[in-house]
Amino acid sequence: MDSPDLVPIGEDPSLLIVDDDAAFRNRLARAMEGRGFSVTLAESVSEGIAAATRAAPPAYAVVDLRLEDGNGLDVVEALRSKREDAKIVILTGYGAIATAVAAVKAGAVDYLSKPADADDIEHALRAPVEAKPPPPENPMSADRVRWEHIQRVFELCDRNVSETARRLNMHRRTLQRILAKRSPR
Repeated sequence: MDSPDLVPIGEDPSLLIVDDDAAFRNRLARAMEGRGFSVTLAESVSEGIAAATRAAPPAYAVVDLRLEDGNGLDVVEALRSKREDAKIVILTGYGAIATAVAAVKAGAVDYLSKPADADDIEHALRAPVEAKPPPPENPMSADRVRWEHIQRVFELCDRNVSETARRLNMHRRTLQRILAKRSPR
């Protein structure tokens, strides 16, 4: 059931999915095959680059930004160098303006925060080039954005509370209380 505002898949339905979360990768693969794509899976930057630079590079790609062996932008650049017309969507659990800009500069057509569902991903892959993305239906609350930012900095500091507190200009005990709580909705 195609939406009238989506571009048809075309003659080459090849789709590369690069994600280190096996359950998500397999679920997404089944959903996209059901939508008419021919899916190839990769779980690392090295596998993604190998799939992107083969003799017939894929027409579409969904790439996780943070993979165990590196940055998904390396896969985007490799695919873009072999196939300039490939439509690539970046997925990330750590959405930030800087990484979104880097993804678009590397050649991605869209940047989606996890958890993204198959409908969102298909719409991003098949949207007309000139289309603007719709506003989010359920944007994160300000508390959730703050919590995500703190978690991201905490991870970048190798889970060191003192260093994270220093970089966030926050008292260490305040940070510990925030980290001990559940994430806001």
